[in-house]
Parts: sequence; structure tokens; C-alpha cells
Amino acid sequence: MADPKDPDEILAYNRRAWDREVAKGNRWTVPVNAEAVAQARAGVLSLVLTPQKPVPAHWLGEVAGAEILGLASGGGQQMPLLAAAGAKVSVIDNAPGQLARDAEVAAREGLEIHTVLGDMGDLSAFESDRFDLIFHPCANIFRPSVRPVWREAHRVLKPGGRLLSGFCNPVVLLLDPEAARRGEAVLRFTMPYSDLDLSEAERQRWFPDEPLCFAHSLEDQLGGQTAAGFALIDLYEDYGDGSVSIDRHLPAYMATLAVKRG
Repeated sequence: MADPKDPDEILAYNRRAWDREVAKGNRWTVPVNAEAVAQARAGVLSLVLTPQKPVPAHWLGEVAGAEILGLASGGGQQMPLLAAAGAKVSVIDNAPGQLARDAEVAAREGLEIHTVLGDMGDLSAFESDRFDLIFHPCANIFRPSVRPVWREAHRVLKPGGRLLSGFCNPVVLLLDPEAARRGEAVLRFTMPYSDLDLSEAERQRWFPDEPLCFAHSLEDQLGGQTAAGFALIDLYEDYGDGSVSIDRHLPAYMATLAVKRG
């Protein structure tokens, strides 16, 4: 990275890193199959904002005919299902490979999905008060600041529109990587945390070629939504998939339903 503190450099670095994740077959880059699309067409939707727990149906509201934005939600997973259920779907993502997954499923299944390459904190490609619902799975961990994401989401939602978002507890990024490899949950780092504070040698030893991650406080995740003008309506917690040691100790993921005040 020419300047690891430059936002454009971070965006470009993570764009390349996520395209590598697509090539490796990361779980969040594997498109849905034809059976799941058929079920969505029949009105049976199973979507996740966090690793395991399905989103409650009442969070989604009426999907058919709704204008929905997938915010940093490429990968050919959630957006094709919402399109199959009758929504008018757009998706913005930083990784061309992830958007290609959505285009792939759309072509395979005869769906319409509008794809936009861009930063989740800059939704200038969309006009204000456009969307009925934003679907934002765990992704803002890959952006240095999260409050611009909430402000832009608020702008492009219609009054009364819904924001469904998933994110992780910042403790996930504070664990000792060496201990984690032994299956132990040991705190090493403190808040605020950024992968950029590690040396290049440390990043390559612990997180080789992975996207840069940033821990956001719950004050920024929850308070940031209310500060942007949202009313928090509901939330739930979820456990990870067991791939990190903290999964045995606490539900380190959270999903929120927020509404833009009319």
C-alpha cells in the first residue's frame, strides 16, 4: 500500500483482497442455488445478516414490489433471493468479483439485479428517499469509519424505510491471533483497533492477503444509527460459525432493525 492511511488506498486494497476471497471460495462469495431461488419465488425466504440466525420475516415487511438496496451485500446470496421474491433490487459492493456473483445468478435465473461498484459509505450513485429497505449484512468491519455508512443509508431510504444491518462485537478483533490458532480466546489489543496499526510483517503472518479490518464500537454501531436519524426497533444476537475461539464464549454478532423517522 502506497499510503495505508489513505481512504482510497484502503478501498483499493480491500477490493483486491475480496476478489481473492471470491477466487478462494469464501463462504460469503458462494452464490445461492436454483432451489433457494425457487423457494424465494414461492414466498419462502431465508436470509442472514449474521453468520447463522435467519432474519425474522417481519423485519422484511412486504418484499414484492419494494425497492431494496443490498449495501455491501454482493456475493450472489441475499439479493437474488429478494429479487426472486418480487423486489426491485440494487446492490452496491466494493468488489467486482462479488458483484459478478450477483450478475451470474441473475443471468442463470432470469432475475433483474442492478449492480454498482462502490464504497458503502458513499451512496452518491443513488438519489435521496429512494429505497424502502436496505439490507446490510456484516461488512462495515472492512471500513475505517462506520458513521458515514449510517448517514448515507438514512439519506437514500424513504421516510419510514427500514435498515437491516449485521455487525460484530469489536471484541472479535481484539483477540490474540497466536492464541486463537491454539483455540484460545485471549485479549491482546485494545480499542480503537485497526489492522493498519499492525506492521506489514504482522498482517502477513496473522492475516495473509486478507481484507483490512477495523473494530467499531457499539457506540458507533448503535449510537451511530440513532445519530443519523434512525429509530432502533429491534435487535438480536448470534453466534459465529465456530471458526474463531470466541464463538464458544459469547454471541459476538448482532443484527438490528432500524426505521428512518418520517
